Amino acid sequence: MSRIYDISVPIRSGGLVYPGNPEIDIALQQAVAKGASANVSAIRFGSHTGTHVDASRHFFDDGQPVDKIPLDRLIGPVLLVGFGDDVRSIGAAELREHDIKDHKRILLRTRNSALLSRKEFVNDYTYLAPDGAQYLVDKGVELVGIDYLSIEQFHSGHHRTHRTLLERSVVIVEGLDLSVPPSGEYQFICLPLRLEGCDGAPARAVLIA
Repeated sequence: MSRIYDISVPIRSGGLVYPGNPEIDIALQQAVAKGASANVSAIRFGSHTGTHVDASRHFFDDGQPVDKIPLDRLIGPVLLVGFGDDVRSIGAAELREHDIKDHKRILLRTRNSALLSRKEFVNDYTYLAPDGAQYLVDKGVELVGIDYLSIEQFHSGHHRTHRTLLERSVVIVEGLDLSVPPSGEYQFICLPLRLEGCDGAPARAVLIA
């Protein structure tokens, strides 16, 4: 019998966001307890909140928006690759230690998954180095995900990891909770909100064993 892993993080008021991004605020705009006929919430958060997809438009004004990402890039076989807690930067050398074969979708599990539940943002999260991004591009990877709110080194200043991936329309999924599923091959489903023309969108993501 198949097992389904929900690898998305909850979105809650006051929840963890990347520094400088909009805060999360979810509050009842209409409330049954106050005499309304139904509960209706007002929701405010940024396009890169929680588990989310980065589209090429995140860094390129003429890039593909999130609602134009082909669904067959977001659904299909995926390889979950695990790295030890001592790995703080995933470069080409670290990736070569794993046989990613011809997989088109790669998820990177790191020490970050344990950081997602913290209230405070952790600056020294593990990231994908620019040469690691180039390695994946050269291997023909079409989607790469990681278990913190950015795939890039904090305040890198150059954004080479994002740019290397997004200029080739490689989909980036950030904020994945990969703390439970073991390394290996899965079926992956990740559907971002269909925000027309937007640079990114929150998503629900699952792995099916």
